[in-house]
Amino acid sequence: MSNQPYEGRREGFDPYQQPQQPQHQEPQQQPEWPQHTQQWEGRTWETQAQPPVAAPDTSYPPPQGYQTYGEPQGYGGAVGVPLPPEAPAQPWTPGHAPDAGEAPDAGGPADPSRPGGTLPESVGDAGAGYGPATVIGQSRITDAQRARAEGRSPIIEPGMQPAALTALLALLLSGAAAIGEYALVVPLVLLQAVTAAGWFRLNGMWPARQGIALAFLGAVTADVALLAAGRENAPAAILGTLGVWVLLTLVLQLRSHADPDTRMYGLMATVVSAALSIIAAGHLAAEPDAVTVGAAAVAVAILARALPLPTAASAVVALLAAAGAGIAVGGMTDLGTRGAFLGLGAGACALIGHRVASYDYPSRFVHFTAGVALPLAAAAPAVYLLGRTLG
Repeated sequence: MSNQPYEGRREGFDPYQQPQQPQHQEPQQQPEWPQHTQQWEGRTWETQAQPPVAAPDTSYPPPQGYQTYGEPQGYGGAVGVPLPPEAPAQPWTPGHAPDAGEAPDAGGPADPSRPGGTLPESVGDAGAGYGPATVIGQSRITDAQRARAEGRSPIIEPGMQPAALTALLALLLSGAAAIGEYALVVPLVLLQAVTAAGWFRLNGMWPARQGIALAFLGAVTADVALLAAGRENAPAAILGTLGVWVLLTLVLQLRSHADPDTRMYGLMATVVSAALSIIAAGHLAAEPDAVTVGAAAVAVAILARALPLPTAASAVVALLAAAGAGIAVGGMTDLGTRGAFLGLGAGACALIGHRVASYDYPSRFVHFTAGVALPLAAAAPAVYLLGRTLG
């Protein structure tokens, strides 16, 4: 074999120039298949000089002496696939269909001779235990949704510790009302602050400092208006402050750049929080004897409601305890036995607030804010109205 040298040398490398191959001869040996070469010219591949490559014949041979099995579409197999010679031809029956809870392509590798196109589990990957593949993740669900899905109640009532704090705050209101209205302002402001914070947390909006500050500022404004206008003008002071704060909240929410759903949710939460905090000022607007009797009845009712009893039984016991506390404390004031009606009304409103604070699988922080404040805030209208009626 003789080799001929290259004729000349390239001075530079040209990527668009076809490389020159050395000329040589193979010693009486031909390649078993044609050499496939690719030539680069500009932006395309030159393949005209290549002989066409014949694809192997992968088609099935025609059936010989046996029937073809036509499988209905939708069960994973191909239509018209012939059975093997050793398998007898059988018509398709509904018994071959997979179960409703079984995936048609589960159980092993594909087998066109079986309905569903799969081999038995013993032949395939037995015991794998994997579920069907997914392309999307599962969205996060709330604790309340999970509780409903598992058959549990989303209502979780505050325990004895929040009830004890409610009773302590109620006794402070009862004792401060007997001293004077300026002494009553101190525990009332604390009640309004906890009410504003607890309602936002009960609705899952935390931190919401601007909304809490706005609701608390409305409550303080209502207190100042009550002290300035007096008890005889209490409805005008409370309703006027509430109307101004609803309008202010609406204007602030319209200036927000959040999406409409978020703005509507924030508007409703802020308005309700401000309304509850302002309505709690009804303790300051009511008669001192009515506040003393009503707050004591709320304290006893909430403690009785926290006892480990069935819901219906504990509610009945709480109402009876509130009426009894109204009679006992009313005997120390000018209300006398009429305090039973006041205590019963205040206790019923307190149980409503207690139930609201238990809704939607609340957290521990909700129990120590809304669970403490809502019973007293909800009892304020009953204390004011019943106090004026019975007094």
